Amino acid sequence: MEIKRSGSQPSAKGPADWFTGTVRIDPLFGANAPARAAGNAVTFEPGARTAWHTHPLGQTLIVTFGCGLVQREAGAIEEIRPGDIVWFEPGEKHWHGASPTTAMQHIAINEALDGKAVDWMEKVSDEQYNHR
Repeated sequence: MEIKRSGSQPSAKGPADWFTGTVRIDPLFGANAPARAAGNAVTFEPGARTAWHTHPLGQTLIVTFGCGLVQREAGAIEEIRPGDIVWFEPGEKHWHGASPTTAMQHIAINEALDGKAVDWMEKVSDEQYNHR
C-alpha cells in the first residue's frame, strides 16, 4: 500500500510547448508497474488550453470545477462542466482547456504504451479556439 499525502507532490507549470496560457499540473498518481495508468489534476486559467495531441491508449477526463472546452479533430467544440467525464479514444486527435472567461480543472487519466502516454502536436490557434 502507498499513500500519497496531500501537498507532498510539488505542482508544476504546464510547459509552453504543450499549452497556451497559464496551466498548473498537480500529480496525483503515477503508473506503478505492471499498471500503466497515471493521473494528474490539471488547472487551466481562463483561455488556457492544451495543444492538439493524441494518446496511444486513450484518455479520460473528469471535470472537477469550472467551465471548459473540448474538441476532437473535425468535431464541434463542446462545453464541459463539473461532473462531466470525457473519453478520447486511442489515437483520437483532440484538445481541452478552460472557457474564455472561466477557469477549469480536470483530472486526466491516461495509460502509457511502451513508456509513452501522449503525442504532442501543433498548438490550437486563437481562431480555432474561438470558433464556436
